[in-house]
Amino acid sequence: MAHYLTADTHFADDPVRRFFARPFPSTAAMDAAMIARAAHITGNDDLWILGDFAACETEAGRAAACAAFSALPGRKHLIRGNHDPDWLASACPWASVHDLYELDTGRQRLVLCHYPLLTWNGVRTGTINAFGHVHTRWRGARGQVNVGVDQWSFRPVTPDEAEVAALSMPAPPVSNLVDGMAAEEDW
Repeated sequence: MAHYLTADTHFADDPVRRFFARPFPSTAAMDAAMIARAAHITGNDDLWILGDFAACETEAGRAAACAAFSALPGRKHLIRGNHDPDWLASACPWASVHDLYELDTGRQRLVLCHYPLLTWNGVRTGTINAFGHVHTRWRGARGQVNVGVDQWSFRPVTPDEAEVAALSMPAPPVSNLVDGMAAEEDW
């Protein structure tokens, strides 16, 4: 079993395709490419979708969301984002649905959230914050990584890839609120 991370797929979302200048002639082409680039994932693998799964405002968008869900391989987990309406959690057979999740792969620990966090559980001990939400605007800071499709050629990434990217990022301007703070045991 392997884990894969992605975010901001926005299946069937033509305004997002155009706004972020995604390199596809149509949403159908965009959706097909993202599904094809996830084809290596097996039924025993976990695909963690860190929010903004699909355009869900219309009946057509809802149908597209369900079709994309069915076409994607693996056990799918949703970390809710700002464009994931309540009905989406029950409309598809997600393996799990969370607002934030702490994932331990046995090799890495990651805090999964749609939004980039200023600080998180395990920030001092190497836990990585994987996020989406900001699309092309920010790749992350040391210890954090944007796993959104706009940053990763419209494909899911492994925790190993996320870790390498997170550790190569520049230090955050506030050092994740830990520089100069007393140790927790001193509180």
